[in-house]
Amino acid sequence: MDGLTLRDATAADARAIAEIHVAAWRSAYRGLVPDAVLDGLSAEDREAMWRGGLVAPEPGWGCLVAEDRGNIVGFVGYGPPDDAEAGPDLGEIYAIYLEPTAVGTGIGRDLFAAGSRRLHDAGYRRAFLWVLETNDRARRFYERAGWAWDGTKSAHRFDCAELPIVRYAADL
Repeated sequence: MDGLTLRDATAADARAIAEIHVAAWRSAYRGLVPDAVLDGLSAEDREAMWRGGLVAPEPGWGCLVAEDRGNIVGFVGYGPPDDAEAGPDLGEIYAIYLEPTAVGTGIGRDLFAAGSRRLHDAGYRRAFLWVLETNDRARRFYERAGWAWDGTKSAHRFDCAELPIVRYAADL
């Protein structure tokens, strides 16, 4: 895409990432997640979360942002899984979100591929991510990228209102 730049996120990007995070949730999850959860999201809370992670990232953690003509329009977070039993060859895509107006432009595809490459370059041979079970659009996106549901289902994510989520995985 003309004018698109992918780069490592910095603490200065925390507010833009937080605003995208909230806007993307409200757009993508309306009708899938209770309105009270979506309406209760706060860019200030998300900014604090992101700023903390960007100032003092956990070992191996990374975040890329997509800039279109100088404006951040998306991000992907990736790194080692929280699951201690995952093994050293397994990485995780923690989150990928776009400004709602950027959905369907190819930016998400480029960002997701870049995050996956970063995991590969860090030595991971396989990766996984969690997606809301009822989020058909996201599931199709991951499947087009070569990822597949591995049969694992959970409800362990408080930020997803503990609704069913499924794990997608792929070889890197």
